[in-house]
Amino acid sequence: MTADLFADDALQQPRGREQIGAESYVLRGYALPWVERLLPELRRILAQSPFRKMVTPGGFTMSAALSSCGELGWTTDSSGYRYSPVDPRSQTPWPAMPDALRELATLAATEAGFPDFAPDACLINRYVPGAKMSLHQDKNERRYNAPVVSVSLGLPAIFLFGGHERGDKPQKISLFHGDVVVWGGVDRLRFHGVMPIKEGVHSVMGPQRINLTFRTAG
Repeated sequence: MTADLFADDALQQPRGREQIGAESYVLRGYALPWVERLLPELRRILAQSPFRKMVTPGGFTMSAALSSCGELGWTTDSSGYRYSPVDPRSQTPWPAMPDALRELATLAATEAGFPDFAPDACLINRYVPGAKMSLHQDKNERRYNAPVVSVSLGLPAIFLFGGHERGDKPQKISLFHGDVVVWGGVDRLRFHGVMPIKEGVHSVMGPQRINLTFRTAG
């Protein structure tokens, strides 16, 4: 992650709110004013709990690398998908969620109509060109009354936002550096994913996309 926080393309992302579902929004460029605060915190988190490729219960290695911060972190292995209070690699607690990340997530949720969001988990995904995320539902949380807040940094991505059945045709939504997607309420269990990331180098983040996904898991 480079220190070029004021590159032209990082400042020119148009702002605005796009509704993509009954209770789902893309907040264009919402995270841009936060980037200077977020990157040092991400470096600290990743120094403690580096990115790693996890294996699904079916034995497939995920193409996106993962880490977490907060009271709970998402993990997967042959025994299933779950949240854990400890990093399975180090057997120590995940890094604490920095105030800057928590504040960004709660304010974005409020902007989208969810004023009481209290995230306890932040999944950090790293996508390099070619990496993707298959359509899935976020169902490992204990309750579904809180929204999901997803922050995009770096290379652009095509976000797949489907329906409540796996076979429903998804919307294809372009996401750029600084965009935030929030979905909850009647949309909370909609299938979603990410198409393979295209080759490129972002002026701020380099040849990668970093995605921060905030949830109330416990």
